[in-house]
Amino acid sequence: MTDLKSATKRQLGSSDLKCAPIGLGCMSFSGVYGAADDDETVDFVHYAIDSGIDFLDSSDMYGWGHNEDVLARALKGGYRDKVVLATKFGQTQVEGGGMSVNGRPEYVIEACEKSLQRLGVEVIDLYFQHRVDQEVPIEDTVGAMGKLVEQGKVKAIGICEAKPETIRKAHATHPLAAVQSEFSLMYREEAEQIRAATKELGITFVAYSPLGRGILTDPFINAETVGEDDPHYRHPRFSKENFQQNRELILRVAAYAAKKGCTPAQLALAWLTGLGDDIVAIPGTKRSERLDENVAALGVSLTADEIAEISAAVPVGAAAGGRYPDAQMKKVFV
Repeated sequence: MTDLKSATKRQLGSSDLKCAPIGLGCMSFSGVYGAADDDETVDFVHYAIDSGIDFLDSSDMYGWGHNEDVLARALKGGYRDKVVLATKFGQTQVEGGGMSVNGRPEYVIEACEKSLQRLGVEVIDLYFQHRVDQEVPIEDTVGAMGKLVEQGKVKAIGICEAKPETIRKAHATHPLAAVQSEFSLMYREEAEQIRAATKELGITFVAYSPLGRGILTDPFINAETVGEDDPHYRHPRFSKENFQQNRELILRVAAYAAKKGCTPAQLALAWLTGLGDDIVAIPGTKRSERLDENVAALGVSLTADEIAEISAAVPVGAAAGGRYPDAQMKKVFV
């Protein structure tokens, strides 16, 4: 496996935080894509950190606190100081089911205190607003986040799934170290607009779902269909009417990967991290073999011409279906 520990670190915005180009998204630890065992998760996090992973991305809505609880267990025994610990606030449960968004300043403070307690830490390295509250001025939310920095409870802040105009307003209120949004070969329409703004402002782009929720990996490349009982099926690009068109695109990625002597997932990660040192990818997994495969993407070297060829093979807007169901799309890129 490529030595992640020797990888050149990438600075998160203008903050003092630095991490490797590939980190770890932790959402799958809380049963989103199949059951997860907490003891196995703790062991896996130790394996990941021992392998050189130094960026962990959680949220208070992953399992509604469970994700942070299990990370607290995993970060004991000296592991805490080896990682940039990121978590998020802002998505809330609604009685009777469903979710809402809360960006009120008083809630920012309340949510941070609860995350600190669950994580068992005195400071959160990178604190994200998980979704922008369209009923609260972003300046008010980010202003409260800035106070957390002043109080020493948070080292740096960021926002998620925000459009360029929102990012500019937020950054003018308090410097953002990072903006997190979905970004992969298959999901680029909004991401490239966001990155144009973050790059100009000196903000790091933290790319979640860099493998398109797995669509850029062997299991889906080799699948003719995705079953309705598969958790991925709830995302439109895996549905019956869209999957085959998208599979044709990812077969092009697989063909290019074969020429480079790597897996499609490794090519997709090499493409993304090769776009610039202002990008950190956080593929999510709970399996050591998948982690090893992702980390080995750092050993895949792509020239500028190759990156351009891969980009052209899967053109912006070519994928069928939206990123989320329509109701969820109303809460992103706002």
